Amino acid sequence: MKNILVINGHEYWSFAPGRLNQTLFDEIINNLKDSYNIKTTVVQDGYDVKEEQDKFMWADTIIFQTPINWFSLPGAFKSYIDAVYEPGLFFGGDAEYGHNGMLGGRKYMLSTTWNAPEYAYNDEDKFFKGQDLEGSLDHLHNMNKYVGLEPLKSFGAHDVMKNPDIDKYLTELRAHLKEVFDV
Repeated sequence: MKNILVINGHEYWSFAPGRLNQTLFDEIINNLKDSYNIKTTVVQDGYDVKEEQDKFMWADTIIFQTPINWFSLPGAFKSYIDAVYEPGLFFGGDAEYGHNGMLGGRKYMLSTTWNAPEYAYNDEDKFFKGQDLEGSLDHLHNMNKYVGLEPLKSFGAHDVMKNPDIDKYLTELRAHLKEVFDV
């Protein structure tokens, strides 16, 4: 059995209390728990940095369940990364910049929620100017590449505030997990 760390990076806001991210987080766990060893973290519930670092060292795969706030991670989740991704443990040494990650052999998956609608991608005339989901997450891929993690295909739920479709998101997430983890 492999070890998976699932992190819920949602940060509470009155207009976005986090029910969808919690639902997707729970769905990931429920779909993988019979085939994998699972540990979890809910960032807004607090954490111990050393314990989180130990979870990363234990894990073969890390799944980041997070909303995308202003095209990046919520502030509390970014602070978590800043604290947990410690020099000398996650990266370091004298290798060329970007080639000194110390978490080699581990993979990660981004599972994201967006207010951006699906039509905003993959078209040169739309907001993301032809980028797909992976391209719009490139900065987060670089963050994880820097520490030596290898990407798995990302998941995105779109238009989550204006036109939420929970059944569609759950169906698509289950299919995504089946494709990526063969469950």
